[in-house]
Amino acid sequence: MNIYTRTGDLGETALIGGPRVGKDMARIEVCGEVDELNCALGATRSETLPEEVDRVLHRLQNELFEVGAELATPNPVKHGTRTIGRQHVLALESEIDAFSATLPELKQFILPGGIRAAASLHTGRAICRRVERRLVALVRESEDEVSRVLLAYLNRLGDLLFVLARAVNAKGGGMDVPWEGSRKL
Repeated sequence: MNIYTRTGDLGETALIGGPRVGKDMARIEVCGEVDELNCALGATRSETLPEEVDRVLHRLQNELFEVGAELATPNPVKHGTRTIGRQHVLALESEIDAFSATLPELKQFILPGGIRAAASLHTGRAICRRVERRLVALVRESEDEVSRVLLAYLNRLGDLLFVLARAVNAKGGGMDVPWEGSRKL
């Protein structure tokens, strides 16, 4: 099987169970940004990580493929690609709570940074927030149904990546870098 098909040479791609659409369409843009987030998590996994963090990131990468498949399908229920549900959001919340319980309370804003793996997680968090913003735009403008659960999932995922960055810093001997502004939490 060839990796190239030549079917996208004129700027179009196929949706799952749907028509060919322009590669500049909002739905395709969100799919591409989900892929970018997945790549960022893969790059983070190439760093030295605590085993429990690597396990979480591995699962998240698989879930992001599910998110991408759902977004690439105009009718995900009909085609069986709606697999991210409320239980996934609850699992993220549980992980946020578990990792947060091991960290000192935040009393001020922190800068993205610390050890390399934590900085990479902060980059993933920022990409996740962009994906979330693009998904909001897609929900508002799409004529096709887009699951609101995906919005909650991405919102919690960004929160989890923030907490994981702090946890990786704490376990790796790094420190949260305080913002030196005048505002406190």
